[in-house]
Amino acid sequence: MATSPSAASQSGHHGHAGHSAPAARVALVGVHGFGTHHLRNLERLQAAGVVELVAVADPQPPAPGSVPYTAAVFPGLTELLAATPDLDVIIVATPIQTHAPLGLAALATTADLYLEKPPVASLADFNTLYEAAKASGRSVQIGFQSLGSHALAAIEELVASGAIGTLQGISATGRWVRDRAYYKRSRWAGKRSIDGVDVVDGVATNPLAHAVATALRIAGARTIEDVASVETDLYRANDIESDDTSVIRIRTAKGLPVTCALTICATESAEPHVTLQGSRGKAVFHYTEDRLTVTTPAGQTEQVFGRDDLTENLLAHRREGRELISPLLDSGAFMLVLEAIRTAPLPALIDGAYIHWAGDGDAAHAVVVGIEEALERATHEHATFSELGLPWALPARGTAS
Repeated sequence: MATSPSAASQSGHHGHAGHSAPAARVALVGVHGFGTHHLRNLERLQAAGVVELVAVADPQPPAPGSVPYTAAVFPGLTELLAATPDLDVIIVATPIQTHAPLGLAALATTADLYLEKPPVASLADFNTLYEAAKASGRSVQIGFQSLGSHALAAIEELVASGAIGTLQGISATGRWVRDRAYYKRSRWAGKRSIDGVDVVDGVATNPLAHAVATALRIAGARTIEDVASVETDLYRANDIESDDTSVIRIRTAKGLPVTCALTICATESAEPHVTLQGSRGKAVFHYTEDRLTVTTPAGQTEQVFGRDDLTENLLAHRREGRELISPLLDSGAFMLVLEAIRTAPLPALIDGAYIHWAGDGDAAHAVVVGIEEALERATHEHATFSELGLPWALPARGTAS
């Protein structure tokens, strides 16, 4: 469901050595879109003898040669489960609005679940899924791949050491380009709901969800109880229901501000990053590259870290009891953000005078004029677009229109 580094870069730590357990029997639900990443990763793990991909399910047949000939192919999870006993792990990489029913169906089996992000499309569904997981005793890993980065432990040590002084705030910046074809690729793209079913496919909940999730993890906000408040300032330049240019401002239970300024209407795509703002310096984490840059009065250092693969981590959890990197419960803070976006007023349409279209036809993409500077100001000042008084933004609360 999201752009991610290659399987090779995700696997800074493989964890194959010394395993003596038989290969885990795995089923994959959803073989297109981000499901193709899982197919490649499972091919790697199967070659290493760690897993056996025994079955896949998708209403659209897999691309020729993309699935091992030994794996059975089914049109849906119901048919797969009826014909495939004794699964160890079920991976769900399907459209957002299907995560809740498919996740619940998987938890009704004896298999553990790997569920792509976002976990589900509402806080109510999250609570239902969590209760089902607790009742079943099964483990659930959520596909926030960036949380497997070894940089996160280094960042924790950096903050604890006081190298950048007192941590004053955290920001996440994402500037990507998505064209008209992006919103035509599926019927749920850019939708808040379909036929009364929540989708919530906005910039902060799908394409740049990792920016939000990574910032929250660094801030120590994992569960629902770790978040004090969430404010949203949502806009759209494209002809869609959901937001494509937004500021999400979170305050943790410990009072730390976390501001996420995100767009898929940039002039050009740039690597998203999370910035730790300290009283004596700053640290910038480019999470898709596992690259950490630290700036203090003593100078600047940069390091690239390895990464644990979340599928391997789930397998190690099953075999050895290793701690899950991205368990369902720890998605609670992110789900509060999603819920705030889901229940917010419709994103405001940006005046066409402040939108430039680059390219032609389905390859054309919207560019919000001055968006790069707006994102920089929002994260630096921990301010919404409205509070910055941008000409295309809604008046700030208490401001005359």
